[in-house]
Amino acid sequence: MDNYITGATIKRLREEKALTQDELSQKIFVSNKTVSKWENGHGLPDISLLEPLAKALDISVIELFSGNEVRNQNRSFNMKKVLFYTCPVCGNVIQTTGQAVISCCGITLPPLEAEENDDEHAFTIQTVEDEYFVSLDHPMTKDHYISFIAAVYDNGVEFIKLYPESAAQARFKISRAKFFVAYCNHHGLFKVDTKKK
Repeated sequence: MDNYITGATIKRLREEKALTQDELSQKIFVSNKTVSKWENGHGLPDISLLEPLAKALDISVIELFSGNEVRNQNRSFNMKKVLFYTCPVCGNVIQTTGQAVISCCGITLPPLEAEENDDEHAFTIQTVEDEYFVSLDHPMTKDHYISFIAAVYDNGVEFIKLYPESAAQARFKISRAKFFVAYCNHHGLFKVDTKKK
């Protein structure tokens, strides 16, 4: 585990919930002196207390570790707010439809920020009958490659996983496609709108 909950984080989250040290201590069955010690950096909560502590602070354990409370405002399921996360250790790709705290291989992952495509990551989009044929003229070596291409529709995501030494291309249904994203393992996420194809 690369990081652990800090006393400063506990104090900030407690104060945001307008709890006193005594009120928090009662919720997790420890003394208020124990909470004070944690907040002053003179100790850390035992791992067995993390779940009750997170519950008392009304957040998840992952949020407790990250120190950030996430309140997903994407209640209407707007696909324009779709987010992608990739794990630098195992290569996992996770997609969400709004804010989330995502953890993989012991790392809290930041959402990928999509950039407009550039010369090195230029999309070629051709219409073939009822499909878009999407390709990138990009190296596909074992060290530098496009990891995935995805089409984001107004009602979902179609995701194509790519592998080194294969072609950086995919086919997607035209109906309802709004934009495409491609992830380069060296340079990040790139995006192109279907209207700009």
